[in-house]
Amino acid sequence: MRPEFRVPPKLRPGDRVAVLSPSFAAPAVFPAVHEQAMERIRTDLGLEPVEFPTTRRLGAAPADRAADLMAAFADPAIRAVFATIGGDDQITVLPHLDPAPFLADPKPYFGFSDNTNVLNWLWNHGVAAYHGGSTMIHIGQGPGMRPVHTRSLRAALMSGGDLEIEPVAEFVEEEINWGMPEALTATGPAVPSPGWVWHRPDRVVSGPAWGGNLEILHWNLAAGRWIRPVEDYAGCVLLLETSEEMPPAEEVFRMLRNAGERGLLRQFPAVLVATAKATHFAAPRPAGERQKYRDEQREAVLRALATYHPEAMAVFGVDFGHTDPQWVLPYGGRITVDGPARRIIAHY
Repeated sequence: MRPEFRVPPKLRPGDRVAVLSPSFAAPAVFPAVHEQAMERIRTDLGLEPVEFPTTRRLGAAPADRAADLMAAFADPAIRAVFATIGGDDQITVLPHLDPAPFLADPKPYFGFSDNTNVLNWLWNHGVAAYHGGSTMIHIGQGPGMRPVHTRSLRAALMSGGDLEIEPVAEFVEEEINWGMPEALTATGPAVPSPGWVWHRPDRVVSGPAWGGNLEILHWNLAAGRWIRPVEDYAGCVLLLETSEEMPPAEEVFRMLRNAGERGLLRQFPAVLVATAKATHFAAPRPAGERQKYRDEQREAVLRALATYHPEAMAVFGVDFGHTDPQWVLPYGGRITVDGPARRIIAHY
């Protein structure tokens, strides 16, 4: 049976929060963006950020990064933990984690992308966390935090309650190089959001959220040791999003097919699929081809669901994951997907 989730307590103004790099130590490469994020945590959120030894250490050993995570949870003065950014090797940190400090004093953990590894590890131990909120991306860069991000981040950190997750009018997917001064004051061009697409919106589903970045979930499936028996996911809301590596639609289908063959896809009555990032500064795609990429990804997901869970309800184009703005969503906490009313409610 899946664990009973413990939702960490909310914070108060002035509380101390850890800012860690369990994956790539981006603050070592882009210190100005990092420092701006630290200042906004102080001024905009009213919290006191605290760095740990590997926050700015490039190439830190997995055991050292794990030690920082455990130290942050073991410190009673630290009341939440933020990841600075993702990366590509956080799965190597997991074997070094001792569950004891996490269970003794659960705290809100914020991250996405490669942080799907830690989110899933916490989920396995019954500690609810939050998908989103990495400091370098949605706190530190540009002229300020966007209202969507701020509202959901404050709900997760402080106010709790229920928050309706709504479509956004515009979004940004072109980056400004963090090495340029304008990265601190400007953003890429905003374009109309593709909006939400509902599939089989014929029921109301409310349950714990699980999932995250599809590529990272696939690594966890391949490793095997970090995935629970499939029945433990029954009735949960599945979160799916893809990274700036922009996997082709056929690869998305194959990753989901592997999950389907395991019996995993069958467990989720509702699936939320994020607005897919369709261009990246390292692999730019013309504006006219980006929606085609998202449409092909949607068809790939629908093909997998048609094969392995044809009754599932799905919502495409939800603004979480590798998109800007980004809703910070419960992970292990509950999400309600109301198909007939076309509403999504996050319970913080």
